[in-house]
Amino acid sequence: MPVHRVVLPLFDGFQPLDVTGPHDVLTSACGAENGVRYEVTLVAREPGPVRSAGGLQIVATAGLPETGTIGTLLVPGGPGSRTAVGDPDLVAWLGRAARRAQRVASVCTGAFLLAAAGLLDGVPTATHWRWADALQRRFPAVDVRPDPIHVRCGRIWTSAGVTAGIDLALALLEADHGPEVAQLVAREMVVFLRRAGGQSQFAAPVWADPAPRPSVRAAQDLIHADPAADLRIPVLAAHVGMSERHFGREFTRLLGCPPGDYVEQVRVDTARRLLESEPLLVGVAAARAGFGSAETMRRAFLRRLGVPPDHYRRHFAATTTREDDSCRSPSRSSRA
Repeated sequence: MPVHRVVLPLFDGFQPLDVTGPHDVLTSACGAENGVRYEVTLVAREPGPVRSAGGLQIVATAGLPETGTIGTLLVPGGPGSRTAVGDPDLVAWLGRAARRAQRVASVCTGAFLLAAAGLLDGVPTATHWRWADALQRRFPAVDVRPDPIHVRCGRIWTSAGVTAGIDLALALLEADHGPEVAQLVAREMVVFLRRAGGQSQFAAPVWADPAPRPSVRAAQDLIHADPAADLRIPVLAAHVGMSERHFGREFTRLLGCPPGDYVEQVRVDTARRLLESEPLLVGVAAARAGFGSAETMRRAFLRRLGVPPDHYRRHFAATTTREDDSCRSPSRSSRA
């Protein structure tokens, strides 16, 4: 089997795990017994140590290559990526290298560099949820998707932040060599195979800024204090001494979403934390989070997170409670 050449450019301020995660996935897969052959090359403007965002230095063994076919051009993210978009030589090189690459991928804010090179116009693109709005504002032609773990559009692959680079690399490995090889590597690395690409970036709970108007802030505080309470609009409006119509309008204006949507998101976040930390049945978590039924919570999880509660619990709970598996569809995702 021919060698698949992976080129990974480094720049000052890159995120180390965006480099080492995919590097370890792909190099761990290589072996004479399975025929997998990846050649991962770390490159930079000049060969030598390159300082990461956390101070760790990683050695680039070569300069930016101008010739030869590239199997995968994989661009990491990190704080430095948003500075590197102002480096015309690096951005121009990415554009040239992409034309020689079978596929192009980015981890986290590496998408800023691909966008600067004009590679993401009209392309569905994942990035770290914290930087999705900034990417959209800076590059309005990019179709930014803030929720998925990773997205593939033709030969362009993009992923969310940090550990999502491992998910991306496992997906690339599976696309090249099938699920068995990817499963073996995932088990060796003690990671999931695999978080679905369309699965939400679960690490983002409700971190809403407090409303500047005291009455709306009071309603907001009430929602967070007791998500399982009666939080219908008439109840909230009466609690803060406003008419229902005026309350709904002001809440939406100040917080960016209607009260019902806000309540649902807080309840999803509450249920998510319960499922992560306690060995609860889904129905019990639904009641404690304020959902009228397990089915209502299931629909809310699908809307907000992209997966049902039982799937979420199986993959993210510290301790799980067994339920009847006869109602579940087989899943290719498995815990390592």
